[in-house]
Amino acid sequence: MSDYDSNPFADPEAGNPFQDPSVTQVTGAAQQNFTEEFNPFAEQDRTTAAAGKTNPVVPPPQKPQPAPQPAVMRPTEEPPAYSPSAAQQAQGPAVPTNEDLIKRQEELERKAAELQRKEREMAAGTYNARANNWPPVPSWCPVGPCFYQDIAVDIPLEFQRTVKMMYYLWMFHSITLILNSIMLIAYFATGIPGSYNGGVGLGLSFLYLAVLPICSFVCWYRPMYKAFRSDSSFNFFVFFFIFFFQFVVHVIQAVGIGGWGTCGWINGITAVTQNPGVGAIMLIIAAFFTISAVLSIIFLKKVHSLYRTTGASFEKAQAEFTEGVVTNRGVQNAAGQFGAAAAKGAARGAMSGASGNQM
Repeated sequence: MSDYDSNPFADPEAGNPFQDPSVTQVTGAAQQNFTEEFNPFAEQDRTTAAAGKTNPVVPPPQKPQPAPQPAVMRPTEEPPAYSPSAAQQAQGPAVPTNEDLIKRQEELERKAAELQRKEREMAAGTYNARANNWPPVPSWCPVGPCFYQDIAVDIPLEFQRTVKMMYYLWMFHSITLILNSIMLIAYFATGIPGSYNGGVGLGLSFLYLAVLPICSFVCWYRPMYKAFRSDSSFNFFVFFFIFFFQFVVHVIQAVGIGGWGTCGWINGITAVTQNPGVGAIMLIIAAFFTISAVLSIIFLKKVHSLYRTTGASFEKAQAEFTEGVVTNRGVQNAAGQFGAAAAKGAARGAMSGASGNQM
């Protein structure tokens, strides 16, 4: 019955002395202090720290990082197209053009073909490297070539154009002399009064045609060719001396003095008044002589400017002349014969003197 008298809504722990608030407060603070003071990992942390002091942990090596590159800013707008200035255009292009490259390529191909041909001839045993090849006469001609000439082989590249132009000038003057002789024949045949003093001018034109081309080739063209080929100061001076007289001859031929054997301006103007057709052709030939004179003075200055860049001088010309005279076989033979004759004369004089003393 007592159980039925108890309060069903009463706290079952009400009779528990440990549930007193004062007791639970003290016990709870003690448990909190104990959990805070007790750390089972503290000893392990102190052991690890001591081991780290005695044996420090070395971190693994790191790869070197590349040096930072400076930032490159790209232009937002493209630069304007290059256009050469007026001074650069006056001086000429700084780089070779496509046409120049094509010409050089063609020249190299031509030289390669020429070398192959020479190699085949050398293999066949029919090639002579320095055989005379000028003038180019046919094989059946009894007179063979007299000179060896190959501008592409003998002349340096920077002088080849000048040498070729001088060769063309010589050819142009030679052709003009041929036309001059033909025109003077027509002038003499027309029977114009006072036409060249009874044929004296016609005879002089034939003399010019026979002498001037050969003399000009040998006396000024060949020295100029050898000067550029071997950088010869002596040949340069020979060329300058003789080519100046060649220029004077061109001027005289262009003037056309009566009876001097040329269709110059004076003779052409005189012939126009009597025979316009013949006179007009004579004036054309006079213009050809004038062109020859103008080109002569231009190329004379051109060669002189190139001569100054080669380092040639008058002292070198004297030394080359002396060396050439000393090494000349004809001079050596003459000197040897003269020395032998002098030695014989001295020996005879000594013998005659000795025999006189004995007497």
